[in-house]
Amino acid sequence: MSLTSHLHELKKKHQNISNHVEALQRSPATDDLEIAKLKKQKLMLKEEINRLTAH
Repeated sequence: MSLTSHLHELKKKHQNISNHVEALQRSPATDDLEIAKLKKQKLMLKEEINRLTAH
């Protein structure tokens, strides 16, 4: 997998998680633990994207 396609996949995953978090936050029966886990995954993806694009 090329770096460009890998970055594209990471960005796509990041956006999907972001959309999921937003949907959960709008839901009346939100699971705060689930939201926290998703936000942590989102942050890890963002850090990986930044690390790969810094070179």
